[in-house]
Amino acid sequence: MMPFPAGQHILLGITGGVAAYKSADLVRRLSSQGAEIQVVMTEAAKAFISPLTLQALSGRPVRDTLLDTEAESGMGHIDLGRWADTLLVAPASADFIAKLAGGLASDLLTTVCLATAAPVVIAPAMNQAMWLKPATQRNIQTLAADGVHLIGPDSGEQACGDIGPGRMLETWDIISELESLNVKKSLAGIKVTVTAGPTWEALDPVRGLSNHSSGKMGYAVAEAALKAGAEVNLISGPTTLSPPRDVVLHHVRSADEMLNAVKRVATDCDIFIGVAAVADYRPSQIEMSKIKKDAKHVTLELIRNPDILSWVTSQETKPFTVGFAAETDNPLEHARQKLEKKSLDIIAVNHVSADHSPFGSDENQLVVITPDEDIDLGRHPKTRLASTLIDTISKKFHESYKT
Repeated sequence: MMPFPAGQHILLGITGGVAAYKSADLVRRLSSQGAEIQVVMTEAAKAFISPLTLQALSGRPVRDTLLDTEAESGMGHIDLGRWADTLLVAPASADFIAKLAGGLASDLLTTVCLATAAPVVIAPAMNQAMWLKPATQRNIQTLAADGVHLIGPDSGEQACGDIGPGRMLETWDIISELESLNVKKSLAGIKVTVTAGPTWEALDPVRGLSNHSSGKMGYAVAEAALKAGAEVNLISGPTTLSPPRDVVLHHVRSADEMLNAVKRVATDCDIFIGVAAVADYRPSQIEMSKIKKDAKHVTLELIRNPDILSWVTSQETKPFTVGFAAETDNPLEHARQKLEKKSLDIIAVNHVSADHSPFGSDENQLVVITPDEDIDLGRHPKTRLASTLIDTISKKFHESYKT
């Protein structure tokens, strides 16, 4: 499937803010996917990043003048508004947001926003106190009511040293959001269940067996399914992640708890995607008090945990079932064996090695294996990889009902 930006005319507005440095990477990545980029900068933006840099990356002179005598008919804002398929403002400062909410046309960028029929998308970037101010929130609500699409902001450490909401989304997250605004809702009306994160198998009240899974891939898959129009149940082991909006979240800890949650929702779903790294074994006995370290050796007896994927595929009316495999040796061979043994429709496999581990990373590399073919999805940020994976799952799911 061709990514959304290919062949598209994207007018990128850049306003004054330190996050403008991310705009250069945004231009580069969108251009590399075949999009045509025209940059429009405010005067304040030029204090943070050079127009020459953006011209070199986009291949087009940066526009910054409202009444440009060199533009056709001297009405550059009309020409640009007609040219754009999408108008993206990233970063969008508090000042720009206030102007747009008030319908002002005081510079080229605000004027183009008023003059274009293309979708307007803004990625806010500002100090957390500015973002949380009632005036800013009123402006955001006004823009949303006017049909402007809001992407972000993210929360975290800011350039000023504050911590909170207001960070501009990272480049791939912005591109993923752009795709979701234009993608066909291939899973509209479809019920999807996703498991994510690790499980925790208690040894005693303070210790347990677990693994390195952060849950990032599973959460990204759940969000990508949402963007494709699905109704999503997310069954999550212990993570520090914030769940995507609009998912139905089920918190669990152990493999047994995850299985019970799966039994409650998976029988009423169309697609089941098992991304969670479920512990294969658990202690046969949980100590009621903390195990002391007096002894030099401690022997633990472990017993097998339930196989959640096998339970799902054993149902009389089973959902379209997707498994995940993290393999250290012969990944494709072992994944195909797992596909056949557990009667899966698809399995996504990654190779875990000393040089590359997906655990905790923002990137991953997947090969999708079906009964008929191997599909290399490549190495990408997990948010983007999840979108491609959902496209693949959707295609195979719909094909399965035609045969």
